[in-house]
Amino acid sequence: MPEPSTPRKRRGRLLRFGAALVILLAVAGYLVVQYVTGGHGPGCKVVSGTGDGRAYEFTPEQAVNAATIAAVGTGRGMSERAVTIALATSIQESGLRNIEHGDRDSLGLFQQRPSQGWGTQQQILDPTYAAGVFYEHLAKVPDYETLPLTVAAQRVQRSGFPEAYAKHEPDAALLAAALTGHAPATLTCQGRPDPTTVQATGPDAVRAALVRDFGRGVLQPAGAAVSRRHASTPSPSPTPTSGAHTVTVPVDVRKSPARGRTAGQRGWQLAHWAVANATALHIERVSFGGREWSAGNTDSRWSTAASQQTGGTEKVADAVRIVTGQ
Repeated sequence: MPEPSTPRKRRGRLLRFGAALVILLAVAGYLVVQYVTGGHGPGCKVVSGTGDGRAYEFTPEQAVNAATIAAVGTGRGMSERAVTIALATSIQESGLRNIEHGDRDSLGLFQQRPSQGWGTQQQILDPTYAAGVFYEHLAKVPDYETLPLTVAAQRVQRSGFPEAYAKHEPDAALLAAALTGHAPATLTCQGRPDPTTVQATGPDAVRAALVRDFGRGVLQPAGAAVSRRHASTPSPSPTPTSGAHTVTVPVDVRKSPARGRTAGQRGWQLAHWAVANATALHIERVSFGGREWSAGNTDSRWSTAASQQTGGTEKVADAVRIVTGQ
């Protein structure tokens, strides 16, 4: 004959059931995060270059898109402020994700609409094109650099929520400072390769991505002729390399039209771009200016490269070196 259920036993069963439910919800939450972020969690972090403790965490997917937005902006001679406006706009509109849906026919990083003359669907879903057409419109806004960010962004976007951009300005400013090279060694990523990626990897893929974001002259040393092949298929070895899996990117401020750029800023923009693309392109190590980043570290910080120091003072290197895993 079954033993009668007592209040204590019923409470015990309820507690066990509750504990099991909590565990199940935690597992479900973890799986949702893995699905949404591609299994990499935030993965990337940018900190303030002034040491005030400000920081912003984001995913490898967001890092790639942010780096593209910054590269296109400086390539057009736009200022760090313009890049901040563009990044804040994209954070608000798409979460820095190249999404294929939105309000009505809105698409892409900036939720631009083909029906409103922003371009074709295929063009808008190309992050380089989308960023370029955003800057094209921003440049036509009088005094956009001195306007409140939300006003400048709204004059480009014509959003139904014009005040929404302002809340993203602090995070966008941190990203812009790092991705334009004004805040050295402030952007890091775990850089663990994504096993589900279908994107090509290796040195040739890194060169192709550099050309896509910075233009075909990015891989050419100063004074070198630019091959027509770079417009579509970059040459496998356009610059000297220190190893079969190393891409050496010359630092030449003449390749960046942005006003007042130094070699150090150009170099740190390229170095941070490489770290932002580490997961997608299987980049294992990036070095510049006496500092080095390596993939897979728990903190992924930039370490001091002692071999590139002289008397404790960092040199401004003439190239960024990117080592890939393939």
